[in-house]
Amino acid sequence: MRRLLNTVYVTNEQSYLYLDGENIVCKVDNEIKLRIPFENVENVICFNYMGCSPALMGKCVEKHIPINFVSPQGKFLAKVCGETKGNVFMRVRQIDIFREKGLLLAQNTMASKFSNTIQLIKRTLHDNSDLRENTQIQSVLELLKQKCTDIYDTKSIEEVIGIEGNCASAYFSIFNYLITNEKVPFVFKYRSKRPPLDPVNAMLSFVYTLATNEFASALETVGLDSYIGFCHKLHSGRVSLACDLVEEYRSVVERFVLTLINLRIVNESDFETDVSGAVWLNETGRKKVLTKWQEKKRTDYFHPYLKQKVSFGLIPYIQSNLLAKYVRGDLEEYPCFLIK
Repeated sequence: MRRLLNTVYVTNEQSYLYLDGENIVCKVDNEIKLRIPFENVENVICFNYMGCSPALMGKCVEKHIPINFVSPQGKFLAKVCGETKGNVFMRVRQIDIFREKGLLLAQNTMASKFSNTIQLIKRTLHDNSDLRENTQIQSVLELLKQKCTDIYDTKSIEEVIGIEGNCASAYFSIFNYLITNEKVPFVFKYRSKRPPLDPVNAMLSFVYTLATNEFASALETVGLDSYIGFCHKLHSGRVSLACDLVEEYRSVVERFVLTLINLRIVNESDFETDVSGAVWLNETGRKKVLTKWQEKKRTDYFHPYLKQKVSFGLIPYIQSNLLAKYVRGDLEEYPCFLIK
């Protein structure tokens, strides 16, 4: 298992990255802002317009450090990771197993997602006794519990996606109740994605993007093709397999965003609204979220399958490794990510 090293987040939109010996250097307006050795870098995520030098991209490819380019609003644009040199037989096996076992994988993934969502809601109820009698919340909990079982009666992945969509709609209908700090100025009405139309949706979309990039990078390290998924349909340029694995992990993102809101770590000044009505984190807001996300990744989580504590930042690598073992035939079943 690889060490958990740092992800370098480049948040200033006018920054430029270049190579200097064995260091990544960040420059803004001809002034050096950061110099960091390659040995301390696991991943690079750029929210800038200026990009980086070809020499740096070549060095990162050589050292197997992916560079992800994301718009300042959090939309994934591209990734530089070099030529795929993985085992071709592994990719063929991946396609074969996903065709044969895709429905079961999708069922297990969504069942684990529902279970993790239940745990998130229950945690809020545990900390806020006044919400325990809320009939709408209880109704959503019952729905999620029921669908953890019903999902295995489906006959196609399309049916699985349909159940997931209904559960997500019900869950987000009570999401605003999970914002328990009455002094918070934010109100969540419904899930809006492209574009996000309020600060809560802006944070959810932003951190979902971060998590998806991390899973895509992790899948590269174990030889799986992140563009070939079992649940999300194939789509040119979309890391469908990373999107599949993130489904199990979404409650972590949602709990993280709720914590930022309820502790008032973010506020109204951390967002901007463009002429279309879309709401985005500004540079200050992105820095706050990224700093706390890095802290979150260093906290411990007891993995029920490994039966040991691991850092949250290692979860993408652990789950990718477990999936690779399943694809190779070393495991009879892929153990989904579960929060106990």
